[in-house]
Amino acid sequence: MMVPMAGEGDASSPTEAPDADGGTAAGELARSVLELIGDPTEGEVRLPNRPESASTARRLAHAVLQLRWALPAQHTDQAVLLVSELVGNAVRHTGAHVFGLRMQRRHAWIRIEVRDPSRGLPCLLPVHELDTSGRGLFLVDLLSDRWGVDLLPRGKTTWFEMRVTAPA
Repeated sequence: MMVPMAGEGDASSPTEAPDADGGTAAGELARSVLELIGDPTEGEVRLPNRPESASTARRLAHAVLQLRWALPAQHTDQAVLLVSELVGNAVRHTGAHVFGLRMQRRHAWIRIEVRDPSRGLPCLLPVHELDTSGRGLFLVDLLSDRWGVDLLPRGKTTWFEMRVTAPA
């Protein structure tokens, strides 16, 4: 029996992210995203290497950050942006069929990881005002407290960490 990967099929591709006010419809949508696609806090969620997977990864991250961890909007927005950048790099530069998303929270820190089978290292390049691409790792470096790459026997994990505070 073939099991579809996260992001494949209509049911696993919700069309809108939950809103920041935590409304009932938004909470239900966030729960359904985690149920249908997978919960990256419980284990790695594998996504197909397609541009639309960035949207799926953003929805997953938003659901975890808002619903599970109840983080303030600023932390959520920044972390979701950085997830999008890491996923974009995995989709554009690795040639992989799939990549993995995992999220962890320990005390006042969150760690978000994107794993792919390429051992090619990402490169933080200088960014100029008129550049239209190549800003991903610049943003990760700017907005995260720490980031890095762990080489694996078959691939790598690119990660970032952010210090977070509980909502007031």
